[in-house]
Amino acid sequence: MIAVLALLAGVLLGILFEPSVPPELVPYLPIAVVAALDAVFGGVRAKLDGIFDDKQFVVSFISNVLVSALIVYVGDQLGVGGQLSTGVVVVLGVRIFGNVAAIRRHLFRA
Repeated sequence: MIAVLALLAGVLLGILFEPSVPPELVPYLPIAVVAALDAVFGGVRAKLDGIFDDKQFVVSFISNVLVSALIVYVGDQLGVGGQLSTGVVVVLGVRIFGNVAAIRRHLFRA
């Protein structure tokens, strides 16, 4: 229940304050969001499988975002940021869809 209240508070604060992202960080935002979604769906899957660990979730969440942003940053420095961004999104997308499929199988037995 606390997580749902925190989510609602975060959404309301975001609507109220309308935060902006500095232009230097704009290329990294979509990658960070996809990496965070990967961690969230992995956490939901682990919860449904009965193996959820909050410490592991937090470490997974933070490391996914940081490693993904680092990969894109290195790609930007090498001049191939777009290609590495695409690679990160594809890899995390495959993981997200795998986790969603496992969640679907668990919930709907299909």
